Amino acid sequence: MSRIGKAPIAVPSGVDVKVDGTGVTVKGPKGELSQELPEQIKVEFEDGTVKVSRPDDERKNRALHGLVRSLINNMVVGVSEGYRKSLEINGTGYRAVPKGQGVEMSLGFSHTIQVDAPEGISFTVEKPTLLHIDGIDKQVVGQVAANIRGLRPPEPYKGKGVKYVDERIRRKAGKAGK
Repeated sequence: MSRIGKAPIAVPSGVDVKVDGTGVTVKGPKGELSQELPEQIKVEFEDGTVKVSRPDDERKNRALHGLVRSLINNMVVGVSEGYRKSLEINGTGYRAVPKGQGVEMSLGFSHTIQVDAPEGISFTVEKPTLLHIDGIDKQVVGQVAANIRGLRPPEPYKGKGVKYVDERIRRKAGKAGK
């Protein structure tokens, strides 16, 4: 039995879960998310908990069991608390400046890069070198953070670039002098 899939999801007060056929909709104080699920996985909402079950122990159903439970849990956490990814910008002259709904970044190129916030995502620039990405959809928050990091990934010699706050860059020694 799947350890993740069999765990019930506790739904906090203020969050409403609706299951209709193969779709699940979760409404909360921060917004609303919906997801279409595979038809063989059954989702039941009763007494403030969501339970996910599968019809048999076929390999595909076992894989989907834990996946569906994680997706629903991420939706519940997203509409109640939200998700945040923090990026740190290292390098001389590298910085982020809020501009409208997006952020303008100077990353050592001959031009600045304008990054617009997708729907449901907000940027917060705490310092010119610290950028927070907030939203209710875990996948979108992570993808936006990965796209911004991909503009100038951290390099191993001086550590310049955009990195996650909790990321550790493995440094290389470089060339040895004579």
